[in-house]
Amino acid sequence: MPTALTSGRPARLIIAFTVPLLIGNVFQQLYGFADAFVVGRTIGVDALAAVGSTGGLQFLLLGFTWGMSSGFAVPTAHAFGARDERRVRRSVAAGAILTAAAAVLLTAVATTITPWLLVVMRTPPEIRHDATTFIVVTFWGCTAMVAFNFLSNTIRALGDSRTPLVFLVLSCVLNVLLVWAFVSGLRMGVAGAALATITAQLTSVMACLWLIRARMPILHLHREDFRLTRAELLEPLRLGLPMGFQMSIIALGTLVLQYALNRLGAQAVAAFTAAGRVDALAIAPLQSFGLAMATFAAQNHGARLYSRIRVGVAQTCLMSAGFAVAVGAVNILAGPWLVRLFVGQGQEHVVQLAQVYLVSNGIPYALLGMLFVQRGTLQGLGRTVIPTTAGVMELITRVLAALLLTGPLGFLGACLAAPLAWVAALIPLTWAYQHERRRLVDPRTPPRDDALLEQAVDQAVPTPRTAPAVLEAPVPSDEVLEAVSEEALLREQALPL
Repeated sequence: MPTALTSGRPARLIIAFTVPLLIGNVFQQLYGFADAFVVGRTIGVDALAAVGSTGGLQFLLLGFTWGMSSGFAVPTAHAFGARDERRVRRSVAAGAILTAAAAVLLTAVATTITPWLLVVMRTPPEIRHDATTFIVVTFWGCTAMVAFNFLSNTIRALGDSRTPLVFLVLSCVLNVLLVWAFVSGLRMGVAGAALATITAQLTSVMACLWLIRARMPILHLHREDFRLTRAELLEPLRLGLPMGFQMSIIALGTLVLQYALNRLGAQAVAAFTAAGRVDALAIAPLQSFGLAMATFAAQNHGARLYSRIRVGVAQTCLMSAGFAVAVGAVNILAGPWLVRLFVGQGQEHVVQLAQVYLVSNGIPYALLGMLFVQRGTLQGLGRTVIPTTAGVMELITRVLAALLLTGPLGFLGACLAAPLAWVAALIPLTWAYQHERRRLVDPRTPPRDDALLEQAVDQAVPTPRTAPAVLEAPVPSDEVLEAVSEEALLREQALPL
């Protein structure tokens, strides 16, 4: 149900909001796990490589709509934080219209160009047929995926991360069952794996719409809500398009990396695919913190509670760093066993290559965690230029690493592309957040005077020896008390100003 993130301890709220997101992200990775496990064990390593070789193209096109729908949700979170229910509904209506148009366009474009792109990317001939089948079937059903992402992001914008989790778990469980039935039982090949995902997503969309109708009156749209002005349509586009392009920019780097991997052969592609599934599960907590900060920052920005955003970012960075160290260690130590789940016995070379990926990416996870938190915060504040710039720097670095390092370093060069891209993206994101951080001062808080604050704190919290003097002292002004309250909050959280 809708929840305001504008009151209460930031760390506690962020954790409560993040846990369902984390569980949801973990279950979402089961899509990839189920496809890879069943396809790799039932059909073979070449089929596993075929499914994995389409990941970059899916990320390029579906990632755009995912990022775009996240941007559409930002005005909704702003309106909810400002307690403007009419603006919430109209924002959702604008997002629904734009999402439907994007889904139709994506289906038409993707089903036409993706087979050709697989050839351009030099997909190995032995896996090209299965790769084409898998991606074409996937994109014929992409409307269900786009709709589910939009509905999930809209509900999260209202501070509710549990409801999307319920439907995501439903979709994941159903997907696992259907993949097994379609691939192992009905022998539908890689097309069955794609069809299972589409069916599971469509079921979740229908269930989500039913729950909104039954229990979320704030999202009950009326005919007048769709009578939108030009400005009301342009606002979500202003935020959604840059966030969508940002995801596509990152995906372009992934495509170039896939091109470099294809030149290394089917075993390298299979190893990268299997390790990538493990990696995606490992970074789920870091992604969840970033998603949580986007909603937390957006709601508090709408409520003009800027100091809470500063506190929330600092606390989330610490929590994210702790998770990064933990999951990195698990990947490095348990990596070979996890990879064998996908490729089975007798594929030791594939397992060794996959371990190179997991070690080289697992060590710098803390950098990736900070990237997610800062990018999510800036997006929640409605800042789109710098995250897009960071995406461009990430693209350039990934492309250069893929093209220049795979020659002399082979598979290791391909694995180093991601960590190098994280460092490049962090440079503008860190600069931009530090700039925003200096501006995140509550509107009624006067410029800080340290001496005045110390004196006000002494007056507001007297010791026994000074109590009589305080009784005779003048009462601090409302502005000073507000500044003291913010100062006390920051001190209580043990964070620097």
